[in-house]
Amino acid sequence: MDGFDIELRRSNRKTISLEVTQEAKVIVRAPYRVPTATVRQFVDRKRDWIVQKQAEARARKEQRQCRPPITQEQLGELSRRAKALLPERVAYFAAVIGVDYGRITIRSQRTRWGSCSSKGNLNFNCLLMLMPPEIQDYVVVHELCHRKEMNHSAAFWQEVAHVIPDYKERRAWLKENGGCINR
Repeated sequence: MDGFDIELRRSNRKTISLEVTQEAKVIVRAPYRVPTATVRQFVDRKRDWIVQKQAEARARKEQRQCRPPITQEQLGELSRRAKALLPERVAYFAAVIGVDYGRITIRSQRTRWGSCSSKGNLNFNCLLMLMPPEIQDYVVVHELCHRKEMNHSAAFWQEVAHVIPDYKERRAWLKENGGCINR
């Protein structure tokens, strides 16, 4: 779209929004009913902001010191550690939050640190074992709070904040540092 490589995602939303990802990719979210010309005008008005955010994303990517690639043997060890530690943390925080949960599964995923199904089953990425304990706890609490709110609404974040008042810093740390693991 007009000089930028932009991904346009349409949905039943009410407003147009912009996102510049860690990879400096531009994503525009827009309602189905908004004409493409209006979306272009919105992007044009935000051109300076987009250029700035893309430059920041590229600079962060260059500055990050990535780990060497993880071997299958290392992944296996991380999985064993996660299976030993994460269920204990889940049990502890479930009691604090006052929720129950189903099965806990440990996986090696490329894009998610954790997830919670509508049945209460929890999935965690074994690569969490490479993160500091406070980040691991943030991910556990995040997923358990979905047992109360299956969305990312203000009410959901309020539940997270009850347990981890500094969740915004932890979330930002994970966003900044979590994408630099090679497999």
